[in-house]
Amino acid sequence: MSTTTLSPRDAVIVDAVRTPVGRRKGSLADAHGVELSAHVLRALASRTGLDPAVVDDVVWGVVQQIGQQSFNLGRNAVLTAGWPESVPATTIDRQCGSSQQAVHFAAAAIQSGQQDVVIAGGVEMMTALPLGAALAGGEFGFPYPPSLLERYQVDTFNQGIGAELIAEKWGLSREVLDAYAARSHERLAAAIDADRFSDHLAPVELADGSTFSVDEGLRRGTSVQTLADLKPVFKEDGVIHAGNSSQISDGASAVLLMAAEKAEALGLTPIARFHTGVLAGDDPVMMLTAPIPATHKVIERSGLSLGDIGAFEVNEAFASVPLAWQAEFGVDEELFNPNGGAIAIGHPLGGSGGRIMSDLVFHMKREGIRYGLQTMCEGGGMANATILELVEG
Repeated sequence: MSTTTLSPRDAVIVDAVRTPVGRRKGSLADAHGVELSAHVLRALASRTGLDPAVVDDVVWGVVQQIGQQSFNLGRNAVLTAGWPESVPATTIDRQCGSSQQAVHFAAAAIQSGQQDVVIAGGVEMMTALPLGAALAGGEFGFPYPPSLLERYQVDTFNQGIGAELIAEKWGLSREVLDAYAARSHERLAAAIDADRFSDHLAPVELADGSTFSVDEGLRRGTSVQTLADLKPVFKEDGVIHAGNSSQISDGASAVLLMAAEKAEALGLTPIARFHTGVLAGDDPVMMLTAPIPATHKVIERSGLSLGDIGAFEVNEAFASVPLAWQAEFGVDEELFNPNGGAIAIGHPLGGSGGRIMSDLVFHMKREGIRYGLQTMCEGGGMANATILELVEG
């Protein structure tokens, strides 16, 4: 691999961390989202020797902005971490892609010269705040007005139904979906056994004095046969069930970005360069197909070819999402989601973009892969796509 030449205002990733992902009602069930976010912020500073006072902004992704995740969680995390009051923060919501979007915002601010050092990340505590919690029982109104529902001739928008529609459109049988789900668990098991995550995990000290240090969504021995007894969730005769869907989870992640010239001034070695980032929108009823146009768009805008990419991460919201994406692009299955994905690891909504990016960055570093691509489907029929370029240190 040739050495990447950096320009002074290139946005580079200096480090990235994540907590182990906790399953619903698991090891992180009693953790507070602000404390967990502060934990990964402190981990970044400790690992790099960064003086938090130089951070220009913290951009934090959170989907359910209610209860413990309300009132600008990002700012509360900065203060809880014990960082200087001069460090600002904001909290954003682009649904499942929130922390990937946080990275995009951070990179744009750096590339434009507005900021030099930005931390992007996110969190979601889905045990405490289950899906739909932000509706507060509908007491304060419904997010979709009648005019919007009339436009699409639906009663509401439902990701599970979207996943079923994708399976139908791309001809994905339950057996194919379940085989993919089993593969996710197999790959996560192999990654854990090979200790592939320890270089960027931030273990969490629990209230009982124990240390939580391994993703706990893994179900070893998962197979098409073991998944066969699970009932479809969204359609009586459907193919989507709990075993081929992403897991409800708790977790946080953080990515440290800065201008290349700032990294040099601070004596920090970049791992990767933010090469290209795009957004795409698609059908909000099928909802989860936007990674396909987002991937087309990011490849075209980057000036690269699909063959230049050595690792792909396509979030496993449901098994039908990455499989439809693979059908579109014909990518070798060995190249995408190489260490398992959200079906096995879990999907703490606002924290997943940063979780995936931290796994991708360190996979690229470990394997010497020059270009990596990450894309995630998002509520409302959207997707982010990002290409990272490895920097030889």
